[in-house]
Amino acid sequence: MNPFYIVLIILIGGILWIIFAFNRLVTLKNRVKEAWADIDVQLKRRYDLIPNLVETVKGYASHEKELFENVAKMRSRLMEAKGVKEKGEADMALGGALKTLFAVAEDYPELKASQNFAQLQNDLTDTEDKIQAARRFYNGNIRDFNILIESFPSNIIAGIFNFKMAEFFELEEEAAKEPVKVKF
Repeated sequence: MNPFYIVLIILIGGILWIIFAFNRLVTLKNRVKEAWADIDVQLKRRYDLIPNLVETVKGYASHEKELFENVAKMRSRLMEAKGVKEKGEADMALGGALKTLFAVAEDYPELKASQNFAQLQNDLTDTEDKIQAARRFYNGNIRDFNILIESFPSNIIAGIFNFKMAEFFELEEEAAKEPVKVKF
């Protein structure tokens, strides 16, 4: 075989490999963006449910003003958060505030019997489940993307085209283990 054809085949193979590696990185980067959008949609859904829940509980437990203010503050903090890490921290804080709200609701049997409260609680539970599923999907895509960026030889293409590692959407390890504090 002619050396020219061997070099040509190697050159074409290298170009095809570069195209394949680049396209794979772009595909995973877009999946990461899509997965983050899924999380964002669920966080906004929860954000929209919270005022109704707070108003319902307020009707029965009007003297829990500090708790309602804390939930509102955590809700605002989540929507103002920028970036994956900051949203994760704000999400964890809001989750703690909501757990406290539900703990307080336990002291009001007529509230627990309210159909409106029960529906809001079910909607919120459903949303929390969807957030967890979206988080797992997002983190799976991040894992695949980051592995490709770090793996040889695709790391060469990632470096040339400036692909950066992405952050996982994680709960703070200490915060996840800490029990919710309820004050009366």
